[in-house]
Amino acid sequence: MNYRHAFHAGNHADVLKHIVLLGLLEAMKRKDASFFALDTHAGRGQYLLQGEHADKTGEARGGIFRLMVLHGLPALAQRYLKRVQADNPVGALINYPGSPMFIAQAMREHDRLVACELQPEEARALTTLFKNDTRVGVHARDGYAAIKAMVPPKEKRGFVIIDPPYEAQEAEFEQVLAALKDALVRWPTGIYALWYPIKQRRTLNQFFRKAGNLPCKSAFFAELLVRPDDSPLRLNGSGMLVINPPFQLDSELAPVLPVLARLLGEQGASSRLEWLKRESD
Repeated sequence: MNYRHAFHAGNHADVLKHIVLLGLLEAMKRKDASFFALDTHAGRGQYLLQGEHADKTGEARGGIFRLMVLHGLPALAQRYLKRVQADNPVGALINYPGSPMFIAQAMREHDRLVACELQPEEARALTTLFKNDTRVGVHARDGYAAIKAMVPPKEKRGFVIIDPPYEAQEAEFEQVLAALKDALVRWPTGIYALWYPIKQRRTLNQFFRKAGNLPCKSAFFAELLVRPDDSPLRLNGSGMLVINPPFQLDSELAPVLPVLARLLGEQGASSRLEWLKRESD
């Protein structure tokens, strides 16, 4: 099982990832032309938050469950909650959509998703979930190899979302950066969104320097820390690196991030949105 996906379903990291993902999807749908989405580490596509096989860590209690009972949230956060609720009975929160389900729910008939998952059990669950959806192709394969094979897509426009397990964090960053560099050469107009964990943030400085040197026109990161980053043993927060972000995505996220830090965080929680490279620079 892909434990990071399963145990963290609906937690603060998923909330951040899916709010950014929703912003990308809404930007794609502003034009009538078809778009392509590639989810490189898709997991099983849907997770139980209640019941026998629910998240045993209870992390969703400090994430999606906390937000569902609130009102007056920024617009993008409200639309995210409506998306999650659409996958559940009225007034209940039983299922949490993984990123491939989140994308499929938002797609139109002429859009296309390829979801990749290397773990056999997760890949079987993903195949079952989308067996009747002709817009979605499920591939039991390595996500980085899929980027090489499927980029650029025939649709010309779209995005790649990369959410690896980071079992060996430094090695994973190098693999991600190499994949992004290669993909940008072949599909320079594609949008790329990478989730990354934050334990001690200072250890990410080298990653940010290298990301800022990628052959792209623009890139920013959006981060949510639910506690101070002074423990190397805990997931203190997470971030999303967005390369070639759509117009105004940063301004949509800007009011959401500090609200999430306040509502989901402990004392010392924080957020930041910072450009690594801007087209006008």
